[in-house]
Amino acid sequence: MDWLLALKALLLGVIEGLTEFLPVSSTGHLIVAEDLVRFRIPTREAFIIAIQGGAILAVCWEYRQRLARFVLNLRRDAREQKLAVNIAVGFLPAALVGVLAKSTIERFLFKPLPVATALVIGGLVILWAEARHKRRYGELDLAGGRRARVESLDDIRPWDALRVGAVQCLALIPGTSRSGTTIIGGLLLGFSRKAATEFSFFLAIPTVIGASVYSGFKAREQFVAADLPLYAIGFVAAFAAALASVRWLLAYISQNDFRPFAWYRIVFGAVILLTAYAGWVDWTQ
Repeated sequence: MDWLLALKALLLGVIEGLTEFLPVSSTGHLIVAEDLVRFRIPTREAFIIAIQGGAILAVCWEYRQRLARFVLNLRRDAREQKLAVNIAVGFLPAALVGVLAKSTIERFLFKPLPVATALVIGGLVILWAEARHKRRYGELDLAGGRRARVESLDDIRPWDALRVGAVQCLALIPGTSRSGTTIIGGLLLGFSRKAATEFSFFLAIPTVIGASVYSGFKAREQFVAADLPLYAIGFVAAFAAALASVRWLLAYISQNDFRPFAWYRIVFGAVILLTAYAGWVDWTQ
């Protein structure tokens, strides 16, 4: 095994896991990181699917009891049926747009500089959304502020889910962030931070699995036995990092807002644009 390549796979797995469920864009970070470390393998698509699988398994593991209750009670529990409808309704817009536009978006936007631009714009949107949310519901909607319209998953209506799903379509643009669009979309629709974050996690399961299955079918010839060690390294790294990230985020949002992520996005994106403009880093165009 090429140990340098294995180290790069480990690094990318950690990056995927840490950023998949934070509003900072895992795809954007991977594109930038791959360019920086010159991660070039013919089976890249298969590797990306493997590390995304590790990340989504982490959130399934964290919510394993809730998911088990959901599956076991789906046929007879109206609350679980309502959640299933909301997840399906929220999933459909991105699934449809993804099938129609994914190839075009990848051809033109999966590059560091478009990612940097999206990071900055997304950061500004988060700052605006947080300011709007505070004006409506107080400093912290879970600690003394006015109750949000949607406090828990049980309060979500199909119309809410559809609108969050429509906003999620923006996440097809790298650098935007799937979790960022769904969480901020939820805040703008009157969700509490906890409800927006949990719905984002649940919506991620069919969205990421569906995208992986679709991409995996298209790239099925890339799954070769010789690269299985790389897939395994990335998968395990992504699982461990995502599990830590999800647990940290759930604790963080109980008493904090998303502004630090906004400033991180703005600074990170600005650094990429500045280094490109100054000629200090030869980003792939």
